[in-house]
Amino acid sequence: MNIMNILVEHISKSFNTIRALEDVSFEVGEGELFGLIGPDGGGKTTLFRILTTLMLPDSGNATVAGIPLSDYRAIRRSVGYMPGRFSLYQDLSVEENLKFFASIFGTTVEANYHIIKDIYVQLEPFRTRRAGALSGGMKQKLALCCALVHRPTVLFLDEPTTGVDPVARKEFWEMLKRLKQTGIPILVSTPYMDEASLCDRVALIQQGKILQTDTTAAITRSFRKKLFALKTTRVYELINDLQRYEHAHSVYPFGENIHYTDTRSEPEPEDLRSFLFHKGYRDIEIKRIDPTIEDSFMELATEKFLTEMQ
Repeated sequence: MNIMNILVEHISKSFNTIRALEDVSFEVGEGELFGLIGPDGGGKTTLFRILTTLMLPDSGNATVAGIPLSDYRAIRRSVGYMPGRFSLYQDLSVEENLKFFASIFGTTVEANYHIIKDIYVQLEPFRTRRAGALSGGMKQKLALCCALVHRPTVLFLDEPTTGVDPVARKEFWEMLKRLKQTGIPILVSTPYMDEASLCDRVALIQQGKILQTDTTAAITRSFRKKLFALKTTRVYELINDLQRYEHAHSVYPFGENIHYTDTRSEPEPEDLRSFLFHKGYRDIEIKRIDPTIEDSFMELATEKFLTEMQ
């Protein structure tokens, strides 16, 4: 039987007139690396603060490591939490920060060194350096060590790779893969769609609502429309013209291309090419492509917006 280490049931939260979370539900199983994926302002941090008992929900329930949110002391003893902003003591050294966080939980670095060893060996040459003087990638590793040093049963990582270079991002996810092998469930949030495929399952979140929860492969397979990539030197004009096309469903920039879907189940590329030819496009490239997780997110967000407008 799959044990649910995190169970979120119909959580909602508002700040004055702003609805930060609306009827959020999902579950994270034992040993699962679960991603909460969405843009800034989507509600990820608010949800993390609720699940780590730093904030109360307006409605709904949740259990963390089998513990209800009402037993906040037990949850705080059980979880490891790495907030989005670097929150360690910048004037303390690497070693002093680690010892301090271990002492808060009534343990020592030596007692749980085996848990953080693979990560901390990269920090040991800098153990006397102040935390504030570390690079972004090293700060990231130190924060993760401090979140793990008391041997938590569940790990929360709120946008841990935001603001670090691509090499540090890759190293961090490799560390998470190794951590996952120890059996600890990990809930990680990120605005980077390319990191979604590194998770066992993901929940796509937009404006406080869960759009879909599944594996990235299953989510992209559920993309129902035919997707086209268009390329031209007149990018801004192309977006405006496509949005005025009578059969347009979604139009958005994607790197050097424009991604387009049609309202028809069997769109004809030649119809689109003819429409654009009459608009003066002579250098247009149109090709059918397979959707990515980012395309799936955009499609789900578009559907949600159109439903709410009805």
